[in-house]
Amino acid sequence: MTKRVYNFYPGPATLPLPVLEKARDEFLDFMGTGISVVEISHRTKEWQSVMDDATNLVHEMMKLPTEYKILWLMGGASTQFYMVPANISVKGKPMEYVDTGTWSTNAIKEAKLYGDVKVVASSKEDNFSFIPKDIRFSEDAAYAHITGNNTIYGTEYHEWPKVPEDVPLVVDMSSNLMDRVIDNTQFGVIYAGAQKNLGPAGVTLVAVREDLLKRIPENIPTMMKWTTHVQKGSMFNTPSVFAIYISKLSLEYLKETGGVPAMEKKNREKAKLLYDTIDNSNGFYKGHARKDSRSLMNVTFTMPSPELEDKCVEEALKRNLVGLKGHRSVGGMRASLYNAMSLDGVKELTKFLTEFREEHQ
Repeated sequence: MTKRVYNFYPGPATLPLPVLEKARDEFLDFMGTGISVVEISHRTKEWQSVMDDATNLVHEMMKLPTEYKILWLMGGASTQFYMVPANISVKGKPMEYVDTGTWSTNAIKEAKLYGDVKVVASSKEDNFSFIPKDIRFSEDAAYAHITGNNTIYGTEYHEWPKVPEDVPLVVDMSSNLMDRVIDNTQFGVIYAGAQKNLGPAGVTLVAVREDLLKRIPENIPTMMKWTTHVQKGSMFNTPSVFAIYISKLSLEYLKETGGVPAMEKKNREKAKLLYDTIDNSNGFYKGHARKDSRSLMNVTFTMPSPELEDKCVEEALKRNLVGLKGHRSVGGMRASLYNAMSLDGVKELTKFLTEFREEHQ
């Protein structure tokens, strides 16, 4: 087999090897059709079975009842930054957001195109190093919006904010989808780009509670309406067939390996290994996020100098550890420990970081 490295990139991210192997084996002949999945017509019964299986697995793995409509859309989570307010904003009511980093900031910017936006809490003053506490949304809000995990800064909600009874909570789960067991029915809308915890880039998972579909106005473009895609089973236009197919295989693999409960156990073990390495380094490695806000998925940290960070990235490459450079907007280092990252990969990383510290401290 061609060499495989440990991929710590934040997205597109690592995928389970058995998923890639199955896709390889099926690539030229999809379900006995004699053609590849990237050639298949989305109007065939074979493709319809993929869509049905993928959607049913989302319901099963996330324990979402049938009142949640599952959509497979294109444009990335960034497209949902404007589709959310376009579909469920209410005239005369504010849209309320919590700002915890770059992607929530971008979502706020898009929502302002559709009406009054209130930022009810933010961690901007401390370089987005924590998740605000005691977040309060007002009873007259059209909806409340949060970003579940902040890929760039390495923070994650560990307790979900409360919302008034008639205010739907909207969450961007792009980088923490199914990373641990939660009650997904507390959200009115869930959306997530696939390219971190689910599949390759090119498809975005959206789950919308059925009652919210009644809000959607008639005077927005057809492709922007969630109802368009609900009514056509996410096939109003040609869907991103390969990305959905790989997502389906990943969901099958998740189910076969114990589902979200088993995944949470592994994710917590991986994160503890790496955070312990940082915390026990006598300050050589310094975590960016406050301990009570640390992400299970994206571990961000700095070193004594940018030059040493560059050297660490370079040396890591020689050990087949890739993708450790921090986001260009904040610098430092980042290791993304998404669901498909193996425990062995994190053990190799912590061993390397320990040896690197011993050599350079």
